[in-house]
Amino acid sequence: MKQPDATPELSLSLFEDAIPLFQVLADVNRQRIIVEIAKHERLNVNQIDEKIELSRPAISHHLKLLRQAGIVSSEKVGTENFYFLTLEDAVGLLKALTRAIEDECIL
Repeated sequence: MKQPDATPELSLSLFEDAIPLFQVLADVNRQRIIVEIAKHERLNVNQIDEKIELSRPAISHHLKLLRQAGIVSSEKVGTENFYFLTLEDAVGLLKALTRAIEDECIL
C-alpha cells in the first residue's frame, strides 16, 4: 500500500542522494576494507595492508574516498591514524531509499 506522502520525486531525490554512496560501495577493494574494519572495529593502514593485497598508497586512496562518503572516520593515536566505521548516515539513507521504493513501486 502506498503511503499518502510518498511521491516519485522523493525516491528520485533519494536515488540522487545515494549516488556517491553507491559509487563508493561499487568497488570490491573498498568493500574488503569495510569488511576488515568491521571485523576489527578499527585498523590503521599497516594493519589493513596485512589483510588486503593492495599497496599502502592504494589503501590510503580508498580510505580517503570512504571517509569522503561518510562511511569511515579516523582517530589519530600517536603518529597513526586508526580508521573505524561510521555507517549510521549511509544506512539511514539506504533505509529511506528502500522505504520510498517499497511505497512507490509495485513489488
